[in-house]
Amino acid sequence: MPIHHFHAKPGYLISKHLSNYWGYDSLNYFAPYSGYSASGSSGAQVREFKSMVKSLHAAGIEVILDVVYNHTGEGNHMGPTLSFRGIDNAAYYRLVGDNERYYMDYTGCGNSLRMSHPQVLKLIMDSLRYWVEEMHVDGFRFDLASALARELFEVGTLATFFDIIHQDPVLSKVKLIAEPWDVGDGGYQVGKFPLLWSEWNGQYRDTVRDFWRGEDATLGEFALRFTGSSDLYEHTGRRPHASINFITAHDGFTLRDLVSYNNKHNEANGEDNRDGEDHNRAWNCGAEGETDDPEILQLRSRQQRNFLATLILSQGVPMLLAGDEMGRSQGGNNNTYCHDNELSWINWALPEENKALLRYTQKLIQLLHDHPVLRRRHWFYGREIHGSGISDIGWFNVDGKEMKDEWNAGFVKTLTVFLNGEEIATPSHRGEQILDDSFLLMFNAHYDLLEFSLPEGLQDRRWRLLIDTKSEGFVRRSKTFREDDQVPVAARSLVVLQCPL
Repeated sequence: MPIHHFHAKPGYLISKHLSNYWGYDSLNYFAPYSGYSASGSSGAQVREFKSMVKSLHAAGIEVILDVVYNHTGEGNHMGPTLSFRGIDNAAYYRLVGDNERYYMDYTGCGNSLRMSHPQVLKLIMDSLRYWVEEMHVDGFRFDLASALARELFEVGTLATFFDIIHQDPVLSKVKLIAEPWDVGDGGYQVGKFPLLWSEWNGQYRDTVRDFWRGEDATLGEFALRFTGSSDLYEHTGRRPHASINFITAHDGFTLRDLVSYNNKHNEANGEDNRDGEDHNRAWNCGAEGETDDPEILQLRSRQQRNFLATLILSQGVPMLLAGDEMGRSQGGNNNTYCHDNELSWINWALPEENKALLRYTQKLIQLLHDHPVLRRRHWFYGREIHGSGISDIGWFNVDGKEMKDEWNAGFVKTLTVFLNGEEIATPSHRGEQILDDSFLLMFNAHYDLLEFSLPEGLQDRRWRLLIDTKSEGFVRRSKTFREDDQVPVAARSLVVLQCPL
């Protein structure tokens, strides 16, 4: 969430006994929100923020700020005059050409900053440099970044904003992540941001959600998303880390709610359930909301494990919503921006079921760290590179045969992916070949258990069962498969097999 100072109690929320909990209405781009100070004394939040960053860096954790430069907390023409509107309204804001009382609104928040004005650009660049040079952050995630690229009406990837950042000796060296859309016409720009930028990959989110809820979608689309979305990023010279893969974010359902609700339940927001996203690509597994049905609860747990494994084992950068690793629920509310209460908070007193999910997620993250084949720095080639005789990646159907016509058949919901640890193209920092274990990932989004055959050409290896999402995930008593063995993959589950180097 943003930490720039914001207006915590706008009038329209006070009347509903709610607050601006998320803080997406910035008023001061150079100061942390005073309410986040532990001591409450004036200026203490700056010292505390620097101390926090220093401690996180000491633990090997980078700090990336969520920044909102597309609009401010002054709202529309009816909103309060707090700063920029009173200083120079026409310079800071985009106004409607034939009636300058009103604001162009590409953000859904009442106004849009005028990115074509040199004073606005100077304000934003000074702010960004301040947070890097004085507060020592490592990068930024830009909220509704398409709005920053609108010099006139259309989004332009060669906009002045990007040119200035790319030539800046400070900002061109930090991590730059775009939320690549806004709410205006033509604002959805996934895959269209320039070199140096990574993006929230909305197509990854939609494809993976559809796959695991059993929609008739092509496996070709799923394969592209799983391998880093080369169709979106390779043509601009970017690498797999350009894809910030995510399934859930603060804006929308939590992971547990994604598998527990078909529809949003935002009545507590005081807007008659009109706010929030309507098209969530969610599936409640057979009952809306809380239930005591053991079969539905087991399926929901399995689906959470499926989503987490898919996310963390995909090429690209996994982004995990805080609390998803612990089964956090918001009661079906997909827009909790105004709730500073139990609906939005994380409950650290976990029931055993949620503790098990946390342990599973920790093991997935450790697996990712331990195996470079799961986090490649370059794209797959689809062929052998170092002479092992086997391609760096392989795609097979449930019968173990290489995928062909099944790619475009929407009714096919099974796939085996082979990741070859002996064919990693990128050498180590010392120029040495990187060798790793190999993996088979068997996806079954079908409603029945299916017997998978080991892929042709790989039956002579000894494959150890590592993950089976039908139960707790990581298996305790390992089983091995080889030659003509069949691998049972339960309905709507994922099995991961490992072949040691």
